Amino acid sequence: MFSIFTYEFMRNALIAGALASIACGIIGTFVVSKRIVFMSGGIAHSAFGGIGLGYFLGIDPVLGALMFTAPVSVMLGMLSQKAKISEDSVIGIIWSMGMALGIVFIGLSKGYAPDLNSYLFGNILLVPQADLWIMLGLDLAIVAIVTVFFREFRSLCFDEEMSRVLGMPPGFLYILLLVMVALTVVILIRVVGIILVIALLTIPATMARQLTYSMPKMIIWSVALSFVFCFGGLLLSYWLDVASGATIILLAGSVFFIFLGIKKILAKRSQPALKQQ
Repeated sequence: MFSIFTYEFMRNALIAGALASIACGIIGTFVVSKRIVFMSGGIAHSAFGGIGLGYFLGIDPVLGALMFTAPVSVMLGMLSQKAKISEDSVIGIIWSMGMALGIVFIGLSKGYAPDLNSYLFGNILLVPQADLWIMLGLDLAIVAIVTVFFREFRSLCFDEEMSRVLGMPPGFLYILLLVMVALTVVILIRVVGIILVIALLTIPATMARQLTYSMPKMIIWSVALSFVFCFGGLLLSYWLDVASGATIILLAGSVFFIFLGIKKILAKRSQPALKQQ
């Protein structure tokens, strides 16, 4: 089984999956706990504008996505806090404008229209070594920020009012969290694509939340589950010769529903035992 990792592209794919799992597990925990999945979806889909910007400027589209999503996440955070319109409306507008800008930039780019499938749906088997260094740098930034502000982020997720009473700046922390979501989206684009980012952000973290109430343990579980899904999906996609990003998400979703089913069965079996006591 492991003989396939003698190929460089498979080794790059495995490293990409590990790097993506770190960011996904950490930030996914906060996304699920803070209940900002839809906000994360808006940031993810706006990244398409950055992909188009990258092609238009003639730079790595992943760097273009980074240049685009970070300011967009700040804008989303500020508008959701200060604008007198509903948050979901703001997300919908930014979401659609980001996608539209991507189409316009690609149309204005010189030369052949690029194949966008790997950015929309992911292809972990085609991650170049240059992108691995970008992913590593973004991972280090995320780990450093979370290490410094972990207590504040935990307070923001579970009791925003209390964090305000304790003198923490919830507005700044919220925007900083959205910026880290943007960094994670950029990391995940090459693995599962813009369309499927939200699934990998939420499925491992949601499963981890069923296993523990401790946020540090939840992060560990989420990182581990993310890696299992990336590694398993990578192998399945290679053996079955199907799309890697979709395979990773289908594996994650299938395991999630099997997990829920087993948990429900175990809960039903424990009820008679409790009644007898």
